[in-house]
Amino acid sequence: MAGSSPALARQDVRFEPDERPPLPIAAGLGVQYALICLAPIVLTPTVMITIAGGSDAYLSWAVFAALVISGLTTAIQARSVGRIGAGYILVMGSTSAFLAVSVSALEQGGPGMLAVLIIASSLIQFLLASRMALLRRIFTPTVAGTVLMLIPVTLAPMILRKLAEVPAGAHGAAAPVVAGVTLAAMVLVPLRFSGALRLWAPALGIVAGCLVAGLGFGIYDMSTVAAASWIGLPDLAYPGLDLSFRPEFWALLPSFVMVTLVGAMDTLGDAIAIQRVSWRRPRAIDFRSIQGAISADGVGNLLSGLAGTVPNTTYGMSIAVAELTGVASRAIGICVGFVFLAFAFLPKFLALIIAIPGPVVAAYFVVIVALIFVFGMKILLQEGLDYRNGLIVGVAFWMGVAFQLDWVYPEAFQGAWAELLGNGMTVGGFTVILLTIFGEVTGGGRARLKTRLTDETWSEIDAFLVKFAARKGWDEDMETRLRAVGEETLQILMREAAEDAPDVERNLLLIARSDGRAADLEFIATTDEKNIEDQLAMLSEAAAGVPVEAETPLRLLRHYASSIRHQQYHDIDILTIRVESATQVARDF
Repeated sequence: MAGSSPALARQDVRFEPDERPPLPIAAGLGVQYALICLAPIVLTPTVMITIAGGSDAYLSWAVFAALVISGLTTAIQARSVGRIGAGYILVMGSTSAFLAVSVSALEQGGPGMLAVLIIASSLIQFLLASRMALLRRIFTPTVAGTVLMLIPVTLAPMILRKLAEVPAGAHGAAAPVVAGVTLAAMVLVPLRFSGALRLWAPALGIVAGCLVAGLGFGIYDMSTVAAASWIGLPDLAYPGLDLSFRPEFWALLPSFVMVTLVGAMDTLGDAIAIQRVSWRRPRAIDFRSIQGAISADGVGNLLSGLAGTVPNTTYGMSIAVAELTGVASRAIGICVGFVFLAFAFLPKFLALIIAIPGPVVAAYFVVIVALIFVFGMKILLQEGLDYRNGLIVGVAFWMGVAFQLDWVYPEAFQGAWAELLGNGMTVGGFTVILLTIFGEVTGGGRARLKTRLTDETWSEIDAFLVKFAARKGWDEDMETRLRAVGEETLQILMREAAEDAPDVERNLLLIARSDGRAADLEFIATTDEKNIEDQLAMLSEAAAGVPVEAETPLRLLRHYASSIRHQQYHDIDILTIRVESATQVARDF
């Protein structure tokens, strides 16, 4: 049953999103967040441009632009501008998921084509955010988890190239020792310690690797650091936009779209997680906030394309810091944004990070891609790997690996086809999406009713549910439960429609699905601002002695339903109610 009890309240949340902490706390945490997330923001464009053979001027510009955009979008996520932004602390920064496809774009078409590809793919995020309710059954956790697991496969060749990137004449043991020390620090520290030290493990690993590289082998070149000014702007190396739309552009576009979709799913997960750790009293997930987070992600990618730097995304590390400190105030996110902007104007500090030796960077990304792979696995396991999902994931993953490693008729795919099918994320991603769509379209056990949300609707809904129960061969008790849930839900929707806009005619879509001896009913309409899950939580508190006004339909709905989930989007609400037979309920208990 959806809802929360007073016992589940988080007493360790010191400042909720709407509360403002003292300035010293806000400023101090802003610096802490920024320092933890700074390395990947700078290293991701550094790796992309150095591997692709870009100029030093372009590198300096791309790092500067990445920090400025990260600062702006982090502040937007915290503050929200209209429907853009989550309204929570979601730190934004450069994403390594785009590394492989971005390097290919730089090598084949230069920074101008990369910029246009990023701009084009960013539009997908705005579409996904605005139509999230409609696309929720296509871009599922199964799709996101599969593509996340394929990202390390596409990044592996680049990581191996950075692993051996040492100056000519360096000691033969320099690369393996430096990489080994970096990797050991990044892995052993979080295995041995927890809390704040665990969050600093990536930074500690980089520092340890740089010390060994500089003091032990002399491969940390500090000449560029010494030449950089303390405060200033980089040379203007804006790459412009290549609007020629050559065949290479169209061959790479599907890969960029696929990674963009995965990034949106990652942002969705982060937006859910930050909501769970930001409030003392548990709340239902606000999907309007998730839509805002994905839209802000799209703004970040759009700006990244216009500026000619690597796209960005939300960082899960910010969620860990919020949970650890108990401070979830939006003011912290705004402070982080200002700190990123300040770092962008400190060339000497940025040069220190850009000059980090290749083996250190490679070891750092080994851990990052390993965590990406595990994160993809966790998403799949949380979704549930039954036979159907397991078959889809297995086929899609190995199709992606096979095409990435040229195992499948490489001589038959040349030119644009080689670019399109030579990326494992593209092949695996399209495979999992097509199989998911096939399963959704051909899956049986579903019935739909589209009608008006009026006082006369009940007889139509009742007849629909009676027919659905008869078709499934369910007994009278199950039919009664379905009809009771339909009646009480309709009363709730009608009451809220009358209170919100009594003169507006509304549509209602009811989708019924069977799952063995249980039924899932989806009521898709528009309601007011009151989330039904939160209202049910209030009923639980009333039962515990807290005086709360409660309507009878809610109490009856809670009695007949096994679980209730209310997803509120900007323009539509989806109320999903699971109804189980009395036999099934007794078996569960």
